[in-house]
Amino acid sequence: MTPPGTADNGPLSGLVVADFSRILAGPYATMMLADLGADVIKVEGPGGDDTRTWTPPTRDGESTYYLGVNRNKRSIALDLADPGDRAVAQRLAARADVMVQNFRHGGLERFGLDHEAVRTANPGVVYASITGFGSGDGAGLPGYDLMVQGISGLMSLTGDADGPPMRAGVAVCDVITGLHAAVGILAALQRRAVTGLGEHVEVDLLSSTLSGLVNQSSAVVAGGVVPSRMGNAHPSIFPYNPLPTADGHIIVIAANDGQFATLAEVLGRPGLATDPRFATNADRTANRDELEPHLVDVLRTRTTAEWFEAFRAAGLPGGPVHTVAEGVAFAESLGLSPVVDVGGVPSIRNPIGLDTAAASYRHGPPSIGQHDAEIRAWLADG
Repeated sequence: MTPPGTADNGPLSGLVVADFSRILAGPYATMMLADLGADVIKVEGPGGDDTRTWTPPTRDGESTYYLGVNRNKRSIALDLADPGDRAVAQRLAARADVMVQNFRHGGLERFGLDHEAVRTANPGVVYASITGFGSGDGAGLPGYDLMVQGISGLMSLTGDADGPPMRAGVAVCDVITGLHAAVGILAALQRRAVTGLGEHVEVDLLSSTLSGLVNQSSAVVAGGVVPSRMGNAHPSIFPYNPLPTADGHIIVIAANDGQFATLAEVLGRPGLATDPRFATNADRTANRDELEPHLVDVLRTRTTAEWFEAFRAAGLPGGPVHTVAEGVAFAESLGLSPVVDVGGVPSIRNPIGLDTAAASYRHGPPSIGQHDAEIRAWLADG
């Protein structure tokens, strides 16, 4: 019996994902898989996913946080403490191609849903465990994005140089981890196609965030340099930050010498590009305090919109500092169609483009246990 939630032509069509995760990292990963055609069965306890209660804002009484990461899924409500429901969960895990969970390490053992138990019943399962700090000495630490932003060092890089550490405006550690989880799952599925056996995919918030810190974490481990907060400035490139205009700010980027020469021309100060203090990126970075006033003096003479138009005409990177609403509208103006309607719920589309098997939007985020009957019937049929 074909899983009822499977897309007809998605690249992951026919795959069943048993999603025992909640909040953000796991649900974001499984939504990516669902968009690409997998049948994601969201298993929720009696109270539902925590994010259902994370309000405001809401849409039709439902948390927009929950709505943002749970489209294309079906929901079954199971109380794992109940023997009958636990048996249903175990049957689901035994039939799934992929199982995703973000319980604390060892938290599913008492329900017979840990990796070893599920693999015994289902040798081909790709079992993905998402934790905060791994399965070793950090196993007892709860994993929340804000904790990891602080512990990883990300907050030490965010904010003004003379101000307090700040969290990023979105749960970036969760999102990065969710993406790593999705990549790991796809790699394991490819491996299974060769060996016929499943894999245990393990990702954690801290390791994913350290990887996501890229040049900053590389500065520490490869260069012995501990980076610190610089506000909007970049440690290795200048200009690479918003600068004031006549009516606001515009992001100014000159990531190489050619771009800086073009910027100098657009600003009407071509001599800046040949000034020995600013001739190379290393020079500009070292002498940023001398260069910045020259840039600001000119930028203040025109509006942000005028400078953005001039930058675009010259092929220079840069742009205004938008609100999120303005960012969505700008994407619309470029024809990127950022918003899709999924079961009557506006949602940001999956950004992955494929030639012949694009993301699909089959149904909106489910209510708790919305698909109990059909999922139980499918499990009984197998």
